[in-house]
Amino acid sequence: MVQRTLAILKPDCVRKNLIGKVIKKFEDENFKIIAMKLVKLNSKTAGEFYAVHKDKPFYYDLLSFMSSGPCVPIVLEKENAIEEFRKVIGATDPAKADDGTIRKLYADSKEQNIVHGSDAPETANYEIQYFFSMKELVENDDKN
Repeated sequence: MVQRTLAILKPDCVRKNLIGKVIKKFEDENFKIIAMKLVKLNSKTAGEFYAVHKDKPFYYDLLSFMSSGPCVPIVLEKENAIEEFRKVIGATDPAKADDGTIRKLYADSKEQNIVHGSDAPETANYEIQYFFSMKELVENDDKN
């Protein structure tokens, strides 16, 4: 089943000039980009997006990090996109990530791990709608 997922190239990815390399990895894995933009979250917008983590001890550090610089939300599409994307990015902790994954290649720590990925279809739907309106999603027509 073709699915959509949200990726966010986090502020550390942007700061380290890795946007192109990470997007290349997505394309090499046959993900189709159907929406992408550069945004700057503030603590309020980061807090709304990560509200699910509000009671976790890392919540305020996460908000501080995600509002520390620009990030790039991207909507990706592929068969089993959510599961496949999570394989490509690797474990949250880069020390535990598989070789060749984005986090193993580029992340410095569990807290600054280059990329966010949706973890379930419901989450992906919410997260995509947080950053993009339906008119911003470009439908891929493989016939062209």
